[in-house]
Amino acid sequence: MKHTGFFQNHPVFTIEEFAQHQSVRGGGGPRAREALLAYYKKTGRIVRVRRGLYAVVPTGATPDSYPVDPFLVASKLTEDAVLAYHTALEFHGRAYSVQEDFTYLASRPLRPFRFRFNLFRGVRFPKALSRVGKENFGVSTAEQVSMKVRVTSLERTLVDLLDRPDLSGGWEEIWRSLGSIEFFDLDKVVEYALLLRNATTAAKVGFFLDQHREPLMVEDRHLTPLHSLRPRQPHYLDRTRRESGRLVSKWNLVIPTEVLDRAWGDVL
Repeated sequence: MKHTGFFQNHPVFTIEEFAQHQSVRGGGGPRAREALLAYYKKTGRIVRVRRGLYAVVPTGATPDSYPVDPFLVASKLTEDAVLAYHTALEFHGRAYSVQEDFTYLASRPLRPFRFRFNLFRGVRFPKALSRVGKENFGVSTAEQVSMKVRVTSLERTLVDLLDRPDLSGGWEEIWRSLGSIEFFDLDKVVEYALLLRNATTAAKVGFFLDQHREPLMVEDRHLTPLHSLRPRQPHYLDRTRRESGRLVSKWNLVIPTEVLDRAWGDVL
């Protein structure tokens, strides 16, 4: 099979990638391409994830049940897709729990869609980053199976999780996940938090670092610029939910009691 090499190196691929491969081999135009893809789909060699996106099924595997790598799917949804938020935590192996939602950043994300058990959801790059051309701050390239994917660093992920808890699994998930990470480049954490130019986010990052001073070796020089950007009036930790809690005046944040005490209802 003349496309075996392509399938081995592209377990998830776009129609554009297949077209480029086909053109290099002199394989004909769009109609020939459509006929080939239809043939491979009919014979169970590939499955259609969504329009223009396919996954390879190994020989002998059942197309309807073969587990397609969701990280690869998310990374292929747009040309500039970046695995982010809780998905980045899972990719780095630092998530407290596994979720069925996969989130990616992009300049023009697609509408959310489901493939089998997973929901794929795109989020635009933060406007503050786009204004200064810093969309890829803290983004690195990693290998997944035989393919390259782009993913936010642990430092950027920390800030993103606190900035958008709605994409992060909730406070217990955020605190437990981040609490399992032994080291952050705190200069990068602070630099990124300041780039977002969001007072509430800066305060949340400051509060988290303040609460984890000893294990993360946080110094005053890390907290000072975040403290300077904190909101001038009290803000809720999650302004979309406005949960009751106690005011931490240092950061002008109303913190839910379970977060403040790091008490998650564990049975002792």
